Amino acid sequence: MAYYRKRSNGWRAEIAILGIRDSATWPTKAQAIAWATEIEARIRADHARGHHTQLPAKITVYELIHDYIAKRLPQKKGAEKEGLRLTRFSRELTWVGEYASSITQQHIATWRDGRLTEVQPSSVNRELNLLSALFAHAVEIRACTINPVRGLRRPRNPPARDRDISQAEIDAMLTALDYQPGATPTKKIHYIAMAMLFAMETGMRAGEITELAWDRVLLEQRYITLLDTKNGDSRQVPLSTAAINILNLLPRAHGPCFAITAASLDTLWRRARKRAAERLPSVVDLHFHDTRHAAVTRLANRLDVLALARMIGHRDIKSLMIYYNPSASQLAQLLG
Repeated sequence: MAYYRKRSNGWRAEIAILGIRDSATWPTKAQAIAWATEIEARIRADHARGHHTQLPAKITVYELIHDYIAKRLPQKKGAEKEGLRLTRFSRELTWVGEYASSITQQHIATWRDGRLTEVQPSSVNRELNLLSALFAHAVEIRACTINPVRGLRRPRNPPARDRDISQAEIDAMLTALDYQPGATPTKKIHYIAMAMLFAMETGMRAGEITELAWDRVLLEQRYITLLDTKNGDSRQVPLSTAAINILNLLPRAHGPCFAITAASLDTLWRRARKRAAERLPSVVDLHFHDTRHAAVTRLANRLDVLALARMIGHRDIKSLMIYYNPSASQLAQLLG
């Protein structure tokens, strides 16, 4: 049987059934009743099957975050960025010290609404995805019975970024990166300049370029093999003459072809962009990932849509359309 008591911070539900006791505090009485009803039903069902009911473990959200970091994060792509987000969660979530089993959809909704005043909806959705994965882990380790993120109304993402790169912007960035055509790179900024040009020839992501190793490069056959891409599939990327020329200029040292890390690329790209924007203000919002948009738009003039999707690494054409952004003038030129 369940009992409900009004408290200063909400409604406390207490259950005592078949020798099992549990309690939790919820913002509203309706939520407290729903929780108690679910727990009682599970206890009765387990008793009918002769099973012993395991109630949620008393684990705080802070402890849950660090359990997830230790057990789940190493298996995931983008572990470094997710780790930073989770560490920020452990510092900033106002309910990080509460038990995971007491977190309700109202907690998440209040956090969502506050976060939307600070960052873009797309960023909030990425963080909600991470919170959902966190509480799915909580359900699995029996730290809570339901995932409070599931079913929550999500903010609408803004339209897909539609940003091509002009030749003037390419030239401005190459100047800021001290690029010398035909020269072997000797500084990190030289590698970034060549990575930008390589990305525009291949449509590869920044992480795919910085992790590219020489044993995956087949210059005679004119392609490279990517084993572990964003969507989990391997793919072969054909190389244009310009892409091969870039690779031939790189020193054959041990390690990645482009002797830079993803973190260095991001930092030095931002610095170079700031310098370039002093001469050409339109560069100020240019992202390295915009090279992927530019590559797809240019490659569409030479490849059919299925070949293009295969090269870029998209399983469906709808995803490809996010990156294929020809102007009306470019389409008119294709018509003749």
